[in-house]
Amino acid sequence: MVADNLVYHPTVAHYLRFVATTVGRDKALRTLQFIARFLSFYLLRKGYSASSIAPFEAIKKQFSQARKVMRLGKNVEHLKAASLAMDDKSMDPVIRYCTVGRQLGYFTYLTLDSLCFLDSAGIYKFKSGKKMASEATRAWFLGILFSIVGGTYTMYKANEKEKRLTKTVAEGKVESEKLIKERQATVTQLIADVCDITIPATSLGYVNFDEGALGLAGTVSSLIGLKAAWRKTA
Repeated sequence: MVADNLVYHPTVAHYLRFVATTVGRDKALRTLQFIARFLSFYLLRKGYSASSIAPFEAIKKQFSQARKVMRLGKNVEHLKAASLAMDDKSMDPVIRYCTVGRQLGYFTYLTLDSLCFLDSAGIYKFKSGKKMASEATRAWFLGILFSIVGGTYTMYKANEKEKRLTKTVAEGKVESEKLIKERQATVTQLIADVCDITIPATSLGYVNFDEGALGLAGTVSSLIGLKAAWRKTA
């Protein structure tokens, strides 16, 4: 039967594994959130009515709040990752400190963002709510900045290592192919980071991108994260 073929299709099983993960649901909601952010700006610029724009504004705001709930407690994961990186003496010092900086930045961001959620949801009001939100954005910016520096350094080291490889030797070819894959992963992450950093940088006043540009940037980085999360559940 057609229904049986659909229910037992491997893609359906993959989809169920994907949505069973918090990361999968978060990446899916984030993608829709930023698509809505772009469309909301685009329709406004094209002169569409407020009623036409309202659904996209609602998606943008409600999905953002939903993701904040899903991220509650995730800060501990980044604190642990920072601690593990600090203790890993075998790691390249530059990569190690960039990793620690990135993870501590994300830990601080998620911790403050959780408190901001309590404030915005009316669960507990903080007197310094606006300042806390600003500090959360600054921590997010610094976390991404460390990631960009680390990714750029990783690219440099990979290029230097590839120059020293003997590609005519079998082992050299294998190592070269490994480096190519690592470089592709690093470039992909750098693209996502560069897109993402525009959002806190604009909020902090370091740059001045409009909502349309931020929506597109967020969509690109979200799709990269969505693809990675989908592959992990294959």
